Amino acid sequence: MSMKPDRITAMKGIIDQVKRELPLYENDTFVCSPTGSCIGCPKKLMELVDSELSYWEHSISLGISPNFDDIRRFGKLCTNVKRGLARNNIV
Repeated sequence: MSMKPDRITAMKGIIDQVKRELPLYENDTFVCSPTGSCIGCPKKLMELVDSELSYWEHSISLGISPNFDDIRRFGKLCTNVKRGLARNNIV
């Protein structure tokens, strides 16, 4: 029987997965489409994920533990952003 991770470990796991799967720090990610034919704004979506990710990395470094709702909300945000990026053929 495996142990479930604590809340900080769970949040760090989501952060690591987001950094691997989303093109957070690529130059083209934070640029608006010149054709203006995007579905949702990938630039704004990535800025939202980046700000949340930075917030949680900083909070965890200060020893602030997220609650279960924070983990669920951040995970859901990242899933929805990834879906939006897929609609725009970015991921």
